[in-house]
Amino acid sequence: MDPLPNPSPLAMRLRNTLVRYHGIADGEWRVAKKTKDATVWRKPSEEFSGYLYKAQGVVEDLTNRIVDHIRPGPYRLDWDSLMTSMDILETFEENCCVMRYTTAGQLWNIIAPREFVDFSYTTSYEDGLLTCGISLDYGKVRPNFVRGFNHPCGWFCVPLKDCPNHSLLTGYIQTELRGMLPQSAVDTAMSSTLANFYSDLKKALKS
Repeated sequence: MDPLPNPSPLAMRLRNTLVRYHGIADGEWRVAKKTKDATVWRKPSEEFSGYLYKAQGVVEDLTNRIVDHIRPGPYRLDWDSLMTSMDILETFEENCCVMRYTTAGQLWNIIAPREFVDFSYTTSYEDGLLTCGISLDYGKVRPNFVRGFNHPCGWFCVPLKDCPNHSLLTGYIQTELRGMLPQSAVDTAMSSTLANFYSDLKKALKS
């Protein structure tokens, strides 16, 4: 088990990685799923043998309120149907924390419940916010869970210039679920999970 990292250099590295992903040319992405709420693309990850996913959609709400629903905190468990528990293990200054959370089984439990321990950082980006995270090898894995690993991932949320009470939400996710799983099942689950994330978030913001 690794000790907890120094938060400042990790936060800066994480932010720089996400900004680099945000600058990847459109031609490098392939559409994986499209719904009325969001479009999901993917490309091979530079971090592991799976994919880096990009999801994007317009959400009708203020940037700060949207990010408050996404980042670690009391809102997330209320609406995210995939997340079954969340504990903040450590809080640092400058909007950094370490959280442990668990996710429900997916695809008729072909994908068993997972546990993650993530370092999370929220910072300003252009006129909006970026909330991002990366998994840490920290703490014992709880029984009945497989420990998954999130490579650098995050959400950019910026107000639309012509319509500031709507925000463009763009996510970059690359999750290594680990365990013995068929890659096709993982790919199906990831695309659907990201599309559902937008529809669940929109319902939560309206309620």
